[in-house]
Amino acid sequence: MTDTSSALRIVWIYPDLLSTYGDQGNVLILKRRAELRGIPTEVVHVHSSDPVPEHGDVYLLGGGEDRPQILAAERLRAGGGLARAARNGACVFAVCAGYQIIGESYGDEEANPLPGVGILDIRSNRGETRAVGEIVADMDPALGVSRITGFENHRGRTAVGPSARPLSTVTRGIGNDDRTEGAYQGQILGTYLHGPALPRNPELADLLLRWRVGQLNPLPPAWGERLHDERLAAASR
Repeated sequence: MTDTSSALRIVWIYPDLLSTYGDQGNVLILKRRAELRGIPTEVVHVHSSDPVPEHGDVYLLGGGEDRPQILAAERLRAGGGLARAARNGACVFAVCAGYQIIGESYGDEEANPLPGVGILDIRSNRGETRAVGEIVADMDPALGVSRITGFENHRGRTAVGPSARPLSTVTRGIGNDDRTEGAYQGQILGTYLHGPALPRNPELADLLLRWRVGQLNPLPPAWGERLHDERLAAASR
């Protein structure tokens, strides 16, 4: 999307299955930061009984428990709408369970590998311990986003394949594997960060917007930037 006279279409996938940790906040902040710049938006809520539309701009997936995660992956694979949208150049932002299921494979509650949607070159399984707590990570410099913060609560361990790149390098927390956090491939980006991630990291929200609308006008610092700085300072103590 390069013509800001048309609405930025934000697609919130399966809020009935993948919205355990308040990740709908990512939808709200993306909409808000677009509209503050005069970019009209349309938010589409897609429940698990509905087909995923193929003509969105930004698709968002949140976190969820084991059984809803499996059901979400099965329905996304069967419908194919998200995969087709990604192939057509849409931006995808996925968190925790959503991050795992857009990959090539992920583990169920017994660590059995299950097929994912296959739009991000990652493979996830279950670790021996649960990662819980604040996480701080330095973004890949190529993305032009400063240090990010969030809260993680997962047993996943994720390997990033050669077609994708780690999103960031962990300075505190576990992330993918004690070293890196998240992954991205083209305009598809996944992370374990809750908080929610985009309200806590406004620069990350703006990255997604730039991918769809191009150059953005700067916004004056507000509560999102203050929240980011406060959480970063707290996590560094």
